[in-house]
Amino acid sequence: MGQKVVFIGAGNLATQLGKALYTAGNEIVQVFSRNIDHARQLARQLESSAIDDIRQIELSADCYIFALKDDALPAIAAQMPTTDGVWIHTAGSLPVSVLSEYKEDVGVLYPLQTFSKSRNVSFSDIPIFIEANNSATQQLIESLARSISEEVHVLSGEKRKYLHLAAVFACNFTNHFYTLAEEILQKEHIPFDVLKPLIRETADKVMERSPREAQTGPAVRFDEKVMQRQVELLSNDTLRKLYWMVSNSIHDHSL
Repeated sequence: MGQKVVFIGAGNLATQLGKALYTAGNEIVQVFSRNIDHARQLARQLESSAIDDIRQIELSADCYIFALKDDALPAIAAQMPTTDGVWIHTAGSLPVSVLSEYKEDVGVLYPLQTFSKSRNVSFSDIPIFIEANNSATQQLIESLARSISEEVHVLSGEKRKYLHLAAVFACNFTNHFYTLAEEILQKEHIPFDVLKPLIRETADKVMERSPREAQTGPAVRFDEKVMQRQVELLSNDTLRKLYWMVSNSIHDHSL
């Protein structure tokens, strides 16, 4: 039997996690967002109700999932009425204790993936990292997580913050470099699509060997003539500094 779940938040993570939990047989009884249009948009997909007043939160759900920006979480938690059920946040970098000031049974459900509202993902192989402040709450959160994923792990908040940091390097920073590459190509009227086979092969290689072993390019051998010519093509000092910082880091890690 599925859990009765309330979502506090209607953004990228709430959308994809909500759809996964709904499809797995959990009942999404309510969606809260300070933007009622966002709440209604997600609630329609989950056959749920939408609210924009935290005082109207359903009080008898099994789980309350806070899928919010980190800096918004404490303020929203402080406004929550007294409820039944377990309070769960989804942040990679916040401790479980951020909720325990307001509720006795609290925990974390952190899916290690990048999410967008418009791009559906399969949760079955997404690692989900959980934590709770007592064993009964941990069992409930684990059951909820296992309803959508085969990769569920208990991880302390101390270790989870380093996992989140690594994910920022592996995902957010990497995607930003794609943005910079696209801008370089656009100025020369070259389509970004020509890089996609290279991006795909780079990602595929680290599935088979360590990233350090997979590293290639002029910085590995520190080919200064090539690197200097490339730096001269860059349009501003920020990009030039970034090029040298990353190149030096690549070379240091190849020694």
